[in-house]
Amino acid sequence: MSLTSHLQELRRRHQTLADQVEDAQRAPGVDDLAVADMKKQKLRLKEQITRLSAE
Repeated sequence: MSLTSHLQELRRRHQTLADQVEDAQRAPGVDDLAVADMKKQKLRLKEQITRLSAE
């Protein structure tokens, strides 16, 4: 997998998580720990994207 396609995949996964977090925060009775976990995953993806983009 080339660096460009890998970055595209990471960005796609980041956006999917962002959408899921947004939907979860709107839904009543959502588990706050699940939302926090999604946010952590999203942050890790963002850090990977930033690190790889700098190379």
